[in-house]
Amino acid sequence: MTALEAALAAGRAEAEALMRDTVTMYRPGPDVFDRVTSNSVPGPPEVTFYSGRARVKPDQLADAEVQAGEREVTLRQYKVSLPFSTDLPAPGERPKPGDVLEVTASPDARLVGLRLWVTGVQYSGTSTAWRIIAEDRS
Repeated sequence: MTALEAALAAGRAEAEALMRDTVTMYRPGPDVFDRVTSNSVPGPPEVTFYSGRARVKPDQLADAEVQAGEREVTLRQYKVSLPFSTDLPAPGERPKPGDVLEVTASPDARLVGLRLWVTGVQYSGTSTAWRIIAEDRS
């Protein structure tokens, strides 16, 4: 093992030690019309990329306010770190903007149920974690 490989292994172990949240990242399926409520509801996920430990933290201190339809929406950006060893569900099946990341458990109860939309994915052979950039569109 080279010095670089040893440093990366130690860094990856430390990054995983900080992962105290649990998330699920998936590609949402097409909406389904509910005839009882006359509303569209999210369909089942088309692809589940990951379900397990993660670190969810705000990426920027400033929020952005934008118009969406006729209402104002505040965008908050987050950086979500997943274990570097995370496998993709199938070769070439990578997360892309528009995929969803949900916080299912966290020591911070305010994060549980948070739904984030993926805006970017970072890949690197020398990273200590797999980093996903996502935003809260509440």
